[in-house]
Amino acid sequence: MRVLDAAGVEYISRIFECPEALSGVEVARLLDLDPERVFKTLVTEGRSREHYVFMIPVAEELDLKKAAAAVGEKSIAMIKSKELLPLTGYIHGGCSPIGMKKTFATVVDETAILFDRIVFSGGRIGTQIEVPLGDLESVVDLTTADLTVR
Repeated sequence: MRVLDAAGVEYISRIFECPEALSGVEVARLLDLDPERVFKTLVTEGRSREHYVFMIPVAEELDLKKAAAAVGEKSIAMIKSKELLPLTGYIHGGCSPIGMKKTFATVVDETAILFDRIVFSGGRIGTQIEVPLGDLESVVDLTTADLTVR
């Protein structure tokens, strides 16, 4: 949220009690949100050893072949959970595309353009942020692509 504040981006924060990580679908249900506009943040590593961030609707599964094609890699794989905190500064269940330790190429599923506002993790368990996609693009270098298993 500090990054959004510094950039002058208006957003809605949704903070809720959550003693442990919930699935994205559970978070959407808890907050009474359409799960198609609630996005999870996934971190991957390409064959080149570069890291990439993908945002997909919480009820969907990342298609690794489509994701690799979107970033020009031959293949990609999800990083191990234990690698997430040292790499991004975030824990599983609280990973946000904003404010990572390093800047990574970020791709959001093309369905995000269907909504006035999308929702994603605010960087810790129990915090969600809602912004227009264009405002997210002002603080994260984003591209869009078809990323999910269909």
